[in-house]
Amino acid sequence: MYDNYSEKLEFLKANSHFRNIKDFEAKDQKYIYINEKKLLNLSSNNYLGFADNKEITEEFLDFAKSKYSFGSASARLLTGTLPVYKELEELLCRLFQKDKALLFNSGYHANVGITSSIVDKNDVIFSDKLNHASIIDGMKLSNSKFFRYVHNDMESLEKLLERERKNYNNAIIITESVFSMDGDIANLKKIVELKKKYNCMLMVDEAHAFGVFGENGLGVSEVLGITKEIDLIVGTFGKSIGSMGAFVTGSKTLIDYLINKARSFIFSTALPPINIAFSKWIIENKLPYTFEKRQRMLELGKKLGSESHIIPVIIGTNADTEKICKRLFDAGYFTLPIRPPTVPEGTSRLRLSLTTEIEEKDLENLCNTIGLTKKITINS
Repeated sequence: MYDNYSEKLEFLKANSHFRNIKDFEAKDQKYIYINEKKLLNLSSNNYLGFADNKEITEEFLDFAKSKYSFGSASARLLTGTLPVYKELEELLCRLFQKDKALLFNSGYHANVGITSSIVDKNDVIFSDKLNHASIIDGMKLSNSKFFRYVHNDMESLEKLLERERKNYNNAIIITESVFSMDGDIANLKKIVELKKKYNCMLMVDEAHAFGVFGENGLGVSEVLGITKEIDLIVGTFGKSIGSMGAFVTGSKTLIDYLINKARSFIFSTALPPINIAFSKWIIENKLPYTFEKRQRMLELGKKLGSESHIIPVIIGTNADTEKICKRLFDAGYFTLPIRPPTVPEGTSRLRLSLTTEIEEKDLENLCNTIGLTKKITINS
């Protein structure tokens, strides 16, 4: 009965596409333990080290005590909303200077829910070619037409806008700010200019920038001073904040529309209250004191040749990428091979992900180990 699936799995294995779940023994901030081996973790999104910090966990639990339950037992539109949910949404509104915010269960839930519902058959989406799979999936679920412009190519975007915008009612441009697999940064100022010129809305996914960029950690839009120019700003709590969940901020009209139309919000049981409380507590009590160490992390990223804390090392083939990951494992580094369909064919890579706990000395042997000293150097 399952022969066809077995054949497909064997094909994946033969082409170095097969994925499996790793059996980690423990995580301790910048380190991860597997097979009784301690490794520097270069595949984590725990950018500020909050998720695995025992002192922070104990401090929060002492604060929370018996205030919050471990289950919401309902969707938000039923009985799944308590004061702490509204408090977190109001906090986000104040930070981003927006009318309203809405919590989702994950970044995937947010992007799928927004992009599938914000447009209909008479509308259009213009999406960066390298936007996250959650954005792509949402566009496919929508009833709208969508066009994907060449990655971070403003000429490509404007050509599409000039050709297609007039044919539709509503139009929305969607981009990540920091791209998850390449670590480069969108030209948001130019995109804002094009949004205005062609009468579009703009949605920016700050998932990998929220908690990292900006004096207050709000993302690239804060650095550029353009948060007010962006119609929908999406962020996650599962990366820098070390928690779980996601959010979108925007006008009251747009957020109310999503409350009524975003199926991933309407039909999902809300995250546990204690999780919501932890996200709020981190943003209020820990994030404001991270600016200096965030800047050091970004400076280290620059030394490794990236615009951000994400450093792509493109190898090419799946097999070669897996070999280099094994070499790094033996040298004390944990990295995972990033392969299609996550990235385009022929661009399998290492995605080196920095955290604020990682120091320059931790990476001294990295470049020699992967044999790319001419392409990536760490300058003292």
